[in-house]
Amino acid sequence: MQKVQYELEGAVARIVLNDPATLNAVDPLMVTELKDAFERASREARCALLTGAGRGFCSGANLNANERAVDEQGRIDAGDRLEKQYNPFILQLRDLPIPLITAVNGVAAGIGCSFALMGDLVFAGESAYFLQAFRRIGLVPDGGSTFLLPRLVGRARAMELMLLGEKLPARQAAEWGLIYRCAPDAELMQMAMERAAELASGPTRALGLIRRLAWASSDNTLESQLAAERDAQRHAGHSPDFVEGVTAFLQKRPAKFTGA
Repeated sequence: MQKVQYELEGAVARIVLNDPATLNAVDPLMVTELKDAFERASREARCALLTGAGRGFCSGANLNANERAVDEQGRIDAGDRLEKQYNPFILQLRDLPIPLITAVNGVAAGIGCSFALMGDLVFAGESAYFLQAFRRIGLVPDGGSTFLLPRLVGRARAMELMLLGEKLPARQAAEWGLIYRCAPDAELMQMAMERAAELASGPTRALGLIRRLAWASSDNTLESQLAAERDAQRHAGHSPDFVEGVTAFLQKRPAKFTGA
């Protein structure tokens, strides 16, 4: 791959946005490679970690990309790339059967902010920041940001981020509850990888079901969420990891989950 690095470290798939000259700006090739990387991670890993190479996580969409879609009147269709590339990738992240950690180094702007916030646990270095830059070029937030932000920090703060387009420093993002943890820059990757390794040693099927339930809860009624929990619990209870977990509890020893 040219713009994404993939490395399997134990049971953790470490996926790196790798175009540091542009602060990892997203273009069609990068999205295609990301899709391939996460498909591979779904098959061979038990946790995925997404980060950026160099000084930034992701500076947003690459506005210098040559490909420009036009509609039937010959006007630029800025939504075409969303429909064909970004949106399917966001849904792929949502539907991962394994936990996803994002480690944000430097800027996470535009679609890069959306990628970062798709993590189940979002780490950010102290020098990192989040930016909804769309208003600066006359566009609207995309990549699911208008869905994620109000649910993560409430409507008032979401509107502040989207309408004003100001930088949100990592420490403030943690205080708002937008991210899991703000870490010293030098310790960011170590902390994120340690947590990823912890999740990768857990009951993978149950963790995947937890992800599914958490996403569904955003729009479910209580009744439908209770039904979803009942269905997920049945599936989790069929796993060897459930047997191992109960056995280890009764024997007063740490469980040795296999991800089965």
